[in-house]
Amino acid sequence: MAPNLRYISSDTAALIKFPFSGGQPRNGVEFGPDALVAAGLPEQLESLGWKVVQDDSIDWDEVNNVARNDVSIDTLKNPRSVSLASEKLAAAVEKHAKAGSLPVTLGGDHSLGIGSMIGVARAHPGAAVIWVDAHSDINTPNTTPSGNLHGCPVAFALGLDGAYMAPFKDWLPNPPVNSPNRLVYIGLRDVDEGERKILKDLNIKVFSMHHVDKYGIGKVVDMALDHINNNTNRRDRPIHLSFDVDAMDPTVAPSTGTPVRGGLTFREGHYICEALYETGALVAMDMVEVNPMLEPKCAEATIAVGCSLVRAGLGESLLC
Repeated sequence: MAPNLRYISSDTAALIKFPFSGGQPRNGVEFGPDALVAAGLPEQLESLGWKVVQDDSIDWDEVNNVARNDVSIDTLKNPRSVSLASEKLAAAVEKHAKAGSLPVTLGGDHSLGIGSMIGVARAHPGAAVIWVDAHSDINTPNTTPSGNLHGCPVAFALGLDGAYMAPFKDWLPNPPVNSPNRLVYIGLRDVDEGERKILKDLNIKVFSMHHVDKYGIGKVVDMALDHINNNTNRRDRPIHLSFDVDAMDPTVAPSTGTPVRGGLTFREGHYICEALYETGALVAMDMVEVNPMLEPKCAEATIAVGCSLVRAGLGESLLC
């Protein structure tokens, strides 16, 4: 069955491996991309009708050389290597999206959202981002309690207070190419105090696990799509799905760096991906924070969930 997405002019899914862990302190998440590929993700997508290419254009030697000498700027950890890796990812995502392919970024930690959000928005102006995560990742350099940049990517992509610091100021789009009114969260259940204020002040649409419990995942996805499409019946705004595996409950996906109890069930997570594919408006997907080194006895299950979520986002269904 050939892919059926209105903004994708080819049947190509470009897998962009992003083996980077500098946005957070735990080792192992850099092995997530290879684990997903080794589990057969390329072949699984080919079985859905996709032509799969793997992008190896990012110069990781250069990034790692910067990382070895990276020191904090104020509270921010590894800012130079995160900036460089994000800039390179933005270019790779933009290239594939402009070529009519569907970029699928495999992380790595969620600091990659800086690059993937910007790359998608450059190729698809006006694209919405649906961020599925236990965390909102919208701390600014001035609010982050930890200094870990995997908790800040949305703030940098939106150009919020402090984002245009060195070394990010040399390449972040100014004005930003992303907008708070085209951002929706699903699955939040662990939000920092400073982030709550940002979400409220910017009037960003949030569907926490409370809303999933109250309305059910089908209604939540419908409301998310209504919001990004200006509360019309149209479903035509391009969608970038950024999916952190810690959005899933730890009983489903335990091998991740910041698990939080009370997350999405297996079916809820897959429904989100399936429903967004069914709109025909998906233009990019991220799958991040799979860490095979954490809870190693459960790593295989977490990797399998990561693969199945990507398959669902790229068209797998019961009758596919």
